[in-house]
Amino acid sequence: MALPDRSLRLLWVLPYLPWPLSSGGKVRQYHLLRALAARGHRITLLVQSKTPLDSAAREALEPWLERLVVVPRRSLRHPRTLAAVALAGCPMLASVNGFAPQAREAFAALLEESWDIVQLEHSYGCQPYLDRLESSRRPWILTEHNHESALGGATYDRLPAWLKGFARYDQWRYRRWERRVMGAASRVVAVTAADAERLAPLTDRAVAVVVNAVDTDFFARVRPEPASQRLLFVGNYEYAPNLDAVEWLVGEIMPLLWQHHPEARLQICGYAMPEHWVRAFPDPRLEWCGYLADLREAQCRSALFLAPLRQGGGSKLKVLEALAAGLPVVSTAQGASGLALQPGRDIELAEDAPALALAVARLLDDPVRAMALGEAGRAYAQAQHDWQTAASQLEAVYLESLQENRSRSCV
Repeated sequence: MALPDRSLRLLWVLPYLPWPLSSGGKVRQYHLLRALAARGHRITLLVQSKTPLDSAAREALEPWLERLVVVPRRSLRHPRTLAAVALAGCPMLASVNGFAPQAREAFAALLEESWDIVQLEHSYGCQPYLDRLESSRRPWILTEHNHESALGGATYDRLPAWLKGFARYDQWRYRRWERRVMGAASRVVAVTAADAERLAPLTDRAVAVVVNAVDTDFFARVRPEPASQRLLFVGNYEYAPNLDAVEWLVGEIMPLLWQHHPEARLQICGYAMPEHWVRAFPDPRLEWCGYLADLREAQCRSALFLAPLRQGGGSKLKVLEALAAGLPVVSTAQGASGLALQPGRDIELAEDAPALALAVARLLDDPVRAMALGEAGRAYAQAQHDWQTAASQLEAVYLESLQENRSRSCV
């Protein structure tokens, strides 16, 4: 299929500011925006942001955009947010990001303009805009990063027992919301083939796939340090599956590893790290690094990357970045979801704490094997998950959408 032969006017709508690159979603948005802008497409980005737009975000984003429109998002503890979470017909995540008059008004004004493509990200971010889109009958694209209604386990498991009834109710709300949003979208895009298959029954057409990717050139010069006996985990800790992974890692997996490798250390990096972890897990072999804008130094100090994720969806940017850096990766199947990796060749997989600890110990004992695993993972990332590949896939979706729109207008 031929790609667009002209510059497209794109309206993108996000429930967060894609800077700094503190989560997988932000990394994806930033690199796709940059890749599409470099191909000549003119992009207006409308975002709700819980933090003010600062000079660093402007400098990072504005070179790639025709316009950047930022409206404030209410705090999580605002009475309107709490009331919506409890009483609204849409689920908790959509309520937190919804019922936003400024976002709704800004979107309504933008929608009066002429756009080739209108693209919204995340079903939970659609509440302020959905009524307007349905009444205007304008075609639009939804990119869904996870099968959200099936993802709530890690979030709901952290609620107190007396809220378990609310958790079941909210999952029911999300299933209903998902059907409404995906039924209204002209096209739905997933990030993995497995997610596309799961989401297809919620819409009346095939779900396209635009893969997650990685800036392979950025990580190409990283060389891990096998002798360091240092493991690395990275996450955004506003995301419940990462909280669960760290607590499982430091509570169960590392104590088992230390029985065989008492000198092994673990670097835990990432955004919004809970302060109580340092007090709850005081072992000096745990290095609480917080958010690092550039992971390469930490990667160069590490022997391998450990991704013990038990919940989640989509594919994991943290794992792709580790692969691109040549780090041997030990993971659960969930940590490697959406990636066509060959166990034993590109990655080591295990599902329980003893097996994960054993897989790590074997790689620490065999640096030659660890290096071969890391280089195979790097080759996979370079071949299959470059951002230019993802940008071409998204352009193909745009072309199909434009052709469908023309066909409808001719009827």
